[in-house]
Amino acid sequence: MPASPPVIAYLFTTFPKNTETFLQREIIAMKAHGVNLRLFSLWGGGGTFRGLPVAHFNKWRLLTLLWMIPYESWRRPEVLRQVLHGLVTRRPPSWLNFWENMLGAGFACLFAGEFRRQRPALVHAAWGGAPATAAWLLWRMDGHRFSAAAHAYDLYEHGGDWWLRDKLEHAAFIHTSTEMGRRALVERGLPAERVLCIRRGLDRLPPLKPLRAWRAPLRLLCVARLVEKKGLDHQLRIYAALQSAGIDFAAHLVGDGPLRPELETLAGRLGIAARVSFTGHLPQHEVWSQLEWADVLLHTGVIAPSGDRDGLPNVIPEAMSIGTLVLTSPVAATTEAITDMVTGLVAPATSPEAWVAGLRRLANDDALAERLRTAAHRWVEENFDAHQNAARLLRQFEQTIAAP
Repeated sequence: MPASPPVIAYLFTTFPKNTETFLQREIIAMKAHGVNLRLFSLWGGGGTFRGLPVAHFNKWRLLTLLWMIPYESWRRPEVLRQVLHGLVTRRPPSWLNFWENMLGAGFACLFAGEFRRQRPALVHAAWGGAPATAAWLLWRMDGHRFSAAAHAYDLYEHGGDWWLRDKLEHAAFIHTSTEMGRRALVERGLPAERVLCIRRGLDRLPPLKPLRAWRAPLRLLCVARLVEKKGLDHQLRIYAALQSAGIDFAAHLVGDGPLRPELETLAGRLGIAARVSFTGHLPQHEVWSQLEWADVLLHTGVIAPSGDRDGLPNVIPEAMSIGTLVLTSPVAATTEAITDMVTGLVAPATSPEAWVAGLRRLANDDALAERLRTAAHRWVEENFDAHQNAARLLRQFEQTIAAP
């Protein structure tokens, strides 16, 4: 009988999570490639995903740390010394990041025995926060080979994760999904040859919809969490400037978040409430329906006061794939997909006049719109296929497992 494929243990913060479809697509593609996966969710989530069980970390188990910490410390006293030294010599960037790392440490301590009994060939952390902490400590305690991913939140929120470099310098390789992320990791001193930009992707490429012949009113769409880094106050001012310029439009803001009451109030104050619909969170199939409806996707991302920013929001290549035009700010990694006047339009979020001019062109210039749509669709075909990109990631897993 042929040998079973080696087991890869995937550690997530929360899985499955509605707003992280890119991770779901990665697992779907890995499963399609026949990878033997064990999935772990450190906070919430759990159940099953596409027939795969997702082990849920029951927080009540943290009580058992009262005796597990002394036991694991007796087994590996040098690990405890290293952790305690880090705790007293560095300040966490935020309490949230402190507790994220403590959650990862608790998971590693409580699941160490299970990982010894059913030893995976590789542990992969899907995020640089709690999952990477868990993977790093499992390596320190029992020598589990591990790899890790780090994305915009891990790199930039309040200056980045508390222990990021310490954890990732021991990873077999580090996966990030943008060139911006790769540069940031190398600038932190991580070896360039072990930092890989492998993009996320779509598990299927939709057909290119036809360009709407008469784009009036202009149908505008934004899909985003209602948080500071999305620059949605600027977006509402852009809508107000469109109205003042006499451009007929209708806008849908898809997503939810803490800023929703403030944004709805601002829309009323700007006199655009009748033109802007706040839909709240929608399931993925309804997001695709919104992309089918829209003429233009708007992304007004900014750098938040905390330092947080987007990488390349997945909705941008989703829009590009179906033929929805994209107008984006140049912040973060959006311009890795949207090249101005090639695959879309780019304008500063703080310049409503530039957005009005761009949207006027997209409403009236069929030749430009068709050229942008065609080039954008081609970019997605070449760069954002989940199965091709998962195959690249899988080759890294296999090389890591095969290495001495």
